[in-house]
Amino acid sequence: MTASTSTSSAAAAASTGASASADGPPPARFAYGGHTWREIAHLLVNLPMGIIGFVYAVTVVFTGGLLSVTVIGLPLLALGLAGARQYGRMERARARTLLGLHVDEPSPLPTARHRGGFFGWLWTGLKDPVGWRTMLYAVMRLPWGVVTFAVTTVGLFVLWPVLPFVVRGLANADRAMVRGLLSPSDELEQRIAELESDRGVVVDTAAADLRRIERDLHDGAQARLVALAMGLGLAKEKLLEDPDAAAEMVGEAHGEVKLALQELRDLARGIHPAVLTDRGLNAALSAVASRCTVPVKVTAELPERPAEAIEGIAYFTVSELLQNVSKHSGARSASVDVWRSDRRLLIQVWDDGRGGASLDGGTGMAGLADRLGAVDGLFVIESPQGGPTTITAELPWRDRKSTP
Repeated sequence: MTASTSTSSAAAAASTGASASADGPPPARFAYGGHTWREIAHLLVNLPMGIIGFVYAVTVVFTGGLLSVTVIGLPLLALGLAGARQYGRMERARARTLLGLHVDEPSPLPTARHRGGFFGWLWTGLKDPVGWRTMLYAVMRLPWGVVTFAVTTVGLFVLWPVLPFVVRGLANADRAMVRGLLSPSDELEQRIAELESDRGVVVDTAAADLRRIERDLHDGAQARLVALAMGLGLAKEKLLEDPDAAAEMVGEAHGEVKLALQELRDLARGIHPAVLTDRGLNAALSAVASRCTVPVKVTAELPERPAEAIEGIAYFTVSELLQNVSKHSGARSASVDVWRSDRRLLIQVWDDGRGGASLDGGTGMAGLADRLGAVDGLFVIESPQGGPTTITAELPWRDRKSTP
């Protein structure tokens, strides 16, 4: 009975072993997860993409170089470099999809209109570092694609147990190549992208300011002046028939003139106050502080005046912050300090109010931060619940141009 049982067990074990051998590799299959198959697919596609890139790069460089003695050679080379950017975009997308590698897109080339016409565009295109690095990447991809395709193909049939480790090493080399040659050049590239974004903020802000001025003129002074003209016209008609009524209408018109002038003064102050132009930040900020509903102490220690644009941004920043102090803070006192530190203009507005100020609080803080960021400035809020609130703004110092 025991011998029979042992014999049956051995037969079953042998049968199981034979079945496992017939089914293929041992259960080391767990190493072939989804990420491994995506890396294998990437390495196999390297060869066709390498052929496309190599042919494109060699064709562009040799054609552009040989024809550079003619008028079409250099423009063709510039166009080829611009096309290489598209190849780089496809390769970044492939690495993102199959390798999980996220690389920022480089900033786009300026258009001819932004670079002084055709010759500006040509010069910018010919010295485009992104295009040249993508060309180098395309040339390197062909021999590398041959290696990765050959190793991966052989590994699928011969090196099955260790293939995941081989694939991971080759994929890491691919990641390094993409990161090194297809990522934005350096901090300068990233800075260009930031400045282009900031330029959009400046344009949007300027457009919003123009719309505000137009609306204020249309709804305020213009409407009042139209009513004034109509009133004076009626007074002229009644001048001989009813002098008393005409005199009363002229008196009303006189009052309208005063109101229209006050509205125009307020509008002009909102565009650029005369006191800022004539007497500088200290006097202008003191005037703003005098209109605040909270007592404000102003200290402006500036040995000289900054550039007009920086001075204007500083003025309107403090003006809006003090409006927020009046409307939202519940403060009993506030202060404004302005000083220069090296090549920076620093502004600090403090109040002892309830605190809780933030960029998303609906008080215009986000707009101020955008405006300062557009000129390479900083905007920092320290406003715990219960107060006090300290807001620090920092602007680049630019020397004021001397006038003849």
